[in-house]
Amino acid sequence: MIEAVAFDVGETLTSDDRYWAAWADWFDVPRHTLSALVGAVVAQGRDNADAVRLLKPDIDLAAEYRARDAAGQGERIEEADLYPDVRPALADLRAAGLRVVIAGNQTARAGELLRALELPADAIATSGEWGVAKPNHGFFEKVVELAEAPADRVVYVGDHPANDVAPATMAGLRTAHIRRGPWGHLWADTPEAAAADWHIDSLHELLPLLTA
Repeated sequence: MIEAVAFDVGETLTSDDRYWAAWADWFDVPRHTLSALVGAVVAQGRDNADAVRLLKPDIDLAAEYRARDAAGQGERIEEADLYPDVRPALADLRAAGLRVVIAGNQTARAGELLRALELPADAIATSGEWGVAKPNHGFFEKVVELAEAPADRVVYVGDHPANDVAPATMAGLRTAHIRRGPWGHLWADTPEAAAADWHIDSLHELLPLLTA
């Protein structure tokens, strides 16, 4: 029996549209240019930060983050960044008696921003706060602790087959792959995605599947 559901953040709960648009504006390049570069590195299986490095090969990303903060253009996560199904789907899962947690590869600042949204979740944490990131096994050990349930009674929901589905499965969790965003669509037919226990296109599909 499933007791808890843990959610990835980027392209599972939040759209990355404004995130990449902000970087394009910061570098004064067309938004479509950076979007295309993101798609290219995703297709190659590379880190999405490599899209920025294609624009600025010698970039110090940490320094750029600090410069954006100083210019009042730092990290933001707002209500408009949430996919429309997030609040109602998470609320329904909690109402059904499941523990709902959020844990993704984000900065410590992102953790603060997510908690400020007062989402219907029992706990929120990020890799930046934990000091360990996906796909590291230690990240999913932290997820299980946050979920307060045995690993095989926790479902991890994410869009990225290699970062979410495969390592969560290796850690003993159940998994749901959501086909959303570039990673979710591009790699939906990979062996890693196929290994998920459930395949969904919307968070609204979760509750009926988990309680069937």
